[in-house]
Amino acid sequence: MAKIRITKQFTFETAHALYGYDGKCRNVHGHSYKLDVTVIGEPITDRNNVKCGMVIDFGDLKKIVKTEVVDRMDHAILLNKETPHIELAEHLKSSGHDVILVDYQPTSENMIADFASRISSKLNADIKLHSLKLRETGTAFAEWFASDNA
Repeated sequence: MAKIRITKQFTFETAHALYGYDGKCRNVHGHSYKLDVTVIGEPITDRNNVKCGMVIDFGDLKKIVKTEVVDRMDHAILLNKETPHIELAEHLKSSGHDVILVDYQPTSENMIADFASRISSKLNADIKLHSLKLRETGTAFAEWFASDNA
């Protein structure tokens, strides 16, 4: 059977700040992210399976990505836990804001690697994460490919 790639796009709004950066992005600011998630596998051939002909049900992929990425990141503030913004982070948290402290610089490059790990761990063994594309703006994006990380 042929290997087929399936892609679904997701959107979420997230703010971040780049600790130690020498430009404007050192300040807290936000983006309307778009995330393309592509998985690869063989379509189900069992005619008794309600998902016959599918590599993965788009709804199942949506559940995984929403749980692991979108619901977690949407309208949150993402900061490096070593940031000097830690007092701001604690104040925002105590005021009811959603603040996520990570152990990496929250660049698109590091975010997409984190997303790849999270999504891959939730896929069935017969379906593999092929690639991710994270658009930070309309003209800037990061890409992750499984073949580059084997």
